[in-house]
Amino acid sequence: MAGKTALVISAHSADFVWRCGGAIALHEERGYDVTVVCLSYGERGESAKLWKQEGMTLETVKTERRKEAENAARALDVSDIQFFDLGDYPLELDSGAKDRLVDVIRKVQPQFMLTHSQYDPYNTDHMYATRIALECRMIAQAWGHNPGEKVLGAPQLYLFEPHQTEQMGWKPDVFLDITQVWEKKKAAIECMRGQEHLWHYYTNVAENRGNHFRRNSGGQAGGRDCRYAEGFQSVFPRTVDEL
Repeated sequence: MAGKTALVISAHSADFVWRCGGAIALHEERGYDVTVVCLSYGERGESAKLWKQEGMTLETVKTERRKEAENAARALDVSDIQFFDLGDYPLELDSGAKDRLVDVIRKVQPQFMLTHSQYDPYNTDHMYATRIALECRMIAQAWGHNPGEKVLGAPQLYLFEPHQTEQMGWKPDVFLDITQVWEKKKAAIECMRGQEHLWHYYTNVAENRGNHFRRNSGGQAGGRDCRYAEGFQSVFPRTVDEL
């Protein structure tokens, strides 16, 4: 199918790297144009390493986090990355910002969308971004919103893995083999110098999900030799002709 697209809605500028960088790189290799929307830079709440430097300012933090995200996007071959710069801790969207996101969704016409878990008591920006993604997906489907525009169909919304799955009620029902693009994801992870403490953590997550992929694709011995994977939870039922 020509013109395949996907859309990632990331609360902060690093989230897309840790949580679905492999999915982005893999689908880019398979001919998708993947658009990433960063609703904020994570400049207030996710940039502690930068704030510990003497004389640091908010604008400098934003600039550094944007550079990191742009470098990571290049490592993953992202087709388009957009920065809404809406602020974080808390992240808030007014009606104008929601309309802006709806415009992006309609323009991209994604085959699928990716965003955060629906519950996250440790970082309410994340679950807020998911609520916004669902709301704007709904608005993008409405024929009465900006009549005459092409409306959105019904793309699946996949929820990528949060930081502490047991606390979030996140339950993966999809495992994606990202072994062939792992080096791209690793390079993207290492672009996020403001959160270096997470590099090993998300490498370990990918290895663990690789193990889960193997166990769910024919067993340890008979399954595909997946070394790295990402897990996702689908929001909507998936319709199939065969199991």
